[in-house]
Amino acid sequence: MAANNASSLTTGRLLVRNTVWNLIGNGAPLFVAFFCLPILVRGLGKERFGVLTLVWALVGYAGLFDFGLGRALTQLVAKKLGAGEEQEVASLAWTSLLMMLLLGLVGAAFLVLLSPWLVHRILSVPVGLQRETLQSFYLLGITVPVVIITTGLRGLLEAHQRFDLVNMLRVPMGVITLASPLLVLPFSRNLFPVVGVLAAGRLIACVAHLLLCFEVAPELRERIKWRRTAAGPLLRFGGWMTVTNVVGPLMVTLDRFVIGALVSMTAVAYYATPYEAVTKLLVIPGAFLGVMFPAFSTTFAQDRSRALLLYKRSVKYIFLILFPIVVLIVVLSRDGLNLWLGAEFAHNSARVLRWLAVGVFINSLAQVPFAMVQGAGRPDWTAKLHIIELPVYLGFLWLMIHWWGIEGAAIAWTLRMAVDAGFLFVLASRFLPGRVLGDLRCLLILVISGGVFATAALIQGSLAKGIFLSVTIASFAFLTWFLILTPEERALTQGSR
Repeated sequence: MAANNASSLTTGRLLVRNTVWNLIGNGAPLFVAFFCLPILVRGLGKERFGVLTLVWALVGYAGLFDFGLGRALTQLVAKKLGAGEEQEVASLAWTSLLMMLLLGLVGAAFLVLLSPWLVHRILSVPVGLQRETLQSFYLLGITVPVVIITTGLRGLLEAHQRFDLVNMLRVPMGVITLASPLLVLPFSRNLFPVVGVLAAGRLIACVAHLLLCFEVAPELRERIKWRRTAAGPLLRFGGWMTVTNVVGPLMVTLDRFVIGALVSMTAVAYYATPYEAVTKLLVIPGAFLGVMFPAFSTTFAQDRSRALLLYKRSVKYIFLILFPIVVLIVVLSRDGLNLWLGAEFAHNSARVLRWLAVGVFINSLAQVPFAMVQGAGRPDWTAKLHIIELPVYLGFLWLMIHWWGIEGAAIAWTLRMAVDAGFLFVLASRFLPGRVLGDLRCLLILVISGGVFATAALIQGSLAKGIFLSVTIASFAFLTWFLILTPEERALTQGSR
């Protein structure tokens, strides 16, 4: 019975459909950002827009206050469903949500108390913007419990593989996050109403997620259930996830805060704008791994060979999709920024964009072993890795910004991604016997890819760029078809069996 449940939750058709849903849900903000970011930069000004990027970063970072319970809920519910123990899901879910509510209230108080220190002491916020920035941070702090509970509700839907419902909400929420400031611009350039619109959208999203969870798991409607024995497994898994949720996002977003402290808000805008644009590519691995994390959790204990198959395919498909995109970005970074945001941004941000694009490519591949290690029930491994990385990265980041400004920050970020990826692939191999040869092959491919990216950054002139892109993409397509894809995958591509 358990094996049948695991198979039904990880069928190829279901996983492909859910991945497509995730691509739609995560990809919609890409198109919105393309049109909205230039308008916001012009409408708010570089300094206010720099502050707004910090607000977006804090909204994403607010998830750390769930202390890993959202991810723990997904992992444990997926295991219960795979084992045919659906009757335990309701009490597990309510126990997690009640704990997350309490933690969210603590997080709200923490952010409210921390805000004056951030605005007046740490960040280089101009005096004229400090009041509205502080008010915005206060309002943002109040929304923390709502953000936390929404994370848990989304995790419950993902454990049931209901990514269709998750993304029916994710699309409008992604659009609201980027486009809602445009609704305020005709009336005010003040950041407080901008953040107010974002906060209202978060509250509506939380209520909508709760109603959908009632439909997917009707037993949640009966009554709120607290199960003391469920708290222990949640806290053990979530405790290590907390470390990852604190240190991981900190290393991802720390660069712009350090730039704000050492340089200026204008420099933050020059760095954060290409960062916000290129990191949207992470929706692609996010779409895969959002689906694969509960699939890894479901299959690891029941069918390890299937887990290995899902792992290998995830690495392969993410590489095949992202490599040509990143080559295009590296070659056309200056031209694209000039067309999109103007010559000033192109001059200051082109080299930053190239480094960040390579870092995103490496990080995208690393998300597969990251999800495998956590799906196998060892979040402590990834947490310990991040604890070791944080002080080294912080010191290196500080030096690189002092030496080379925002380009130094991009270099430090990308090198950290490379080191992190190497360790994660080694850790994942511990769960997957026979992976040594595969990991060496992956390393060789990454070295070759790095050589291509380095060459792409040196190409000058429209003709040379055109020739380089034509040769590279054609060679990549040839090698993919004859060396990387299996005969079965080529047959599926041709629409035959």
